[in-house]
Amino acid sequence: MTTPTGKPGAAGWLALAAAPCFAVMAWITAASPALCLSDPGPLPLDGMTMMYLLMSLFHLPPWLRLVSDRHPIPKGD
Repeated sequence: MTTPTGKPGAAGWLALAAAPCFAVMAWITAASPALCLSDPGPLPLDGMTMMYLLMSLFHLPPWLRLVSDRHPIPKGD
């Protein structure tokens, strides 16, 4: 996923774009129930919103790898 220079390539950028896109889609779906044809119920967390939230969670590992590479954990002796 990284180029020889250590920067993410096209696949890396797509992997990093997935989680924020799904999070925004979940927010839009929860904020505007008119987009969904189903009754929103007592909470705005309907099926589509939960699906987008789960998809954003499943696509977090590239972000976690990016953060862990920048801030290595010091190893004790």
